[in-house]
Amino acid sequence: MPFRTLGDMHLDHSYADAFPELVHAAHAEEQPDPQLVVLNEPLARELGLDPAWLRSADGIQFLLGRGGNRTVAMGYAGHQFGQLSPRLGDGRALLLGEIDGRDLHAKGTGPTVYSRGGDGRGALGPMLREYLVSEAMHALGVPTTRALAVIATGRKIMRTGTVPGAVLVRSAASHLRIGTVQYTRLISTDMELTERLCTYARERHYPGLSSHEEFFAAVMDAQIATVSQWMRLGFIHGVMNTDNTTLSGETIDYGPCAFLDRFDPATFFSSIDTHGRYAFRNQPAILGWNLARLAEAMVPLIEVDTAQELMNSFPARWEQAQATQLARALGTDDPDIGRRWLEHLETNAPDLTESHRLLNDDPDAISDPQWVADWRALHPQPMEHPFHIPRNHLLDSALRAAEAGDLAEFHALLAVVTDPFNDHGVEFRGPAPEGFDDMFRTFCGT
Repeated sequence: MPFRTLGDMHLDHSYADAFPELVHAAHAEEQPDPQLVVLNEPLARELGLDPAWLRSADGIQFLLGRGGNRTVAMGYAGHQFGQLSPRLGDGRALLLGEIDGRDLHAKGTGPTVYSRGGDGRGALGPMLREYLVSEAMHALGVPTTRALAVIATGRKIMRTGTVPGAVLVRSAASHLRIGTVQYTRLISTDMELTERLCTYARERHYPGLSSHEEFFAAVMDAQIATVSQWMRLGFIHGVMNTDNTTLSGETIDYGPCAFLDRFDPATFFSSIDTHGRYAFRNQPAILGWNLARLAEAMVPLIEVDTAQELMNSFPARWEQAQATQLARALGTDDPDIGRRWLEHLETNAPDLTESHRLLNDDPDAISDPQWVADWRALHPQPMEHPFHIPRNHLLDSALRAAEAGDLAEFHALLAVVTDPFNDHGVEFRGPAPEGFDDMFRTFCGT
């Protein structure tokens, strides 16, 4: 496929064309001194974009949403920490359009009608966090939005202090969320808009299906598959609101995310999650709660009894996905071995990533020799465990250095976490220093 530049660029706008009620025309603000910080050249090529052109002045303006193409802010609602916010939307982001069925979306481009008093800008640290962690998740095999670029804007913006501003450009199967469906019910007095949206989402993401019931079940299964992979890897999303739960099943919005070091299911790091609603162990239950909100929004497209039956199937579907991921981790689906492994993790609170690597590299170092003997007797299948995840202390250090103008740590860590199944050295392995987790907090980045 030939690479596209501005002269032959054609972005589709199927969503904006189909749902003028759910978007507002919006324009990115001019940036004083835009500089490309990082560009995902392999992803650019996958999208048919010329990396050399994207690095040019015209290419950077295109990424910033100022290339002359049509741009819109998307509207949606959402339950945030259990409370319904009826009008959220892209308060600092623009949908640039679609390339071959995938969204291009820029975050940090300035205020829109959905900004609710905010400045609509993004800070360099959080934009780089989303870039690195989303690309790490992709390398780990987890469905996720992808990061195309981070662009420093040349602005200084106020957060807890003065920090450099930046824009993140990402690609996604779509940016449709449970909160989008909720929004249709809040702004329309009949079901026509909701039905059109659910039909569009079904045809875009699950084209083999023909009914709203099948669509709901597909969203449920896609999200269960994604979150069960989070749990195997020790990922904590941090802000599992309904507006951050996609209809495609992709992981979206990496503001306060983090990874477990010690296996403590009660772990959470988000500074705004004061009661641990989105703690590691709560993620399956929160997913079920979010899906129940989707079911509510889709009634009566789905009959009430049918919606209840589908929701009643959630625990069994989750248990099956969890068992699949546990078997993937252990190389065997033996239920007793799986149960005892989870008991070992909860009792001893080892580092989760290193414990999984020991299964590959040195099982005798696991502190339960009887379990190891019983596990070996089952002749487990080969396992593929990463050497590397985005360790919280390494990412925190890299982002602090980047905000101060030194990107060396960031690029070194990015190279490691996007090649996680090869060992890049002990300095990128192992948990944070003692006491780090007690002080570490993540932030939404808004």
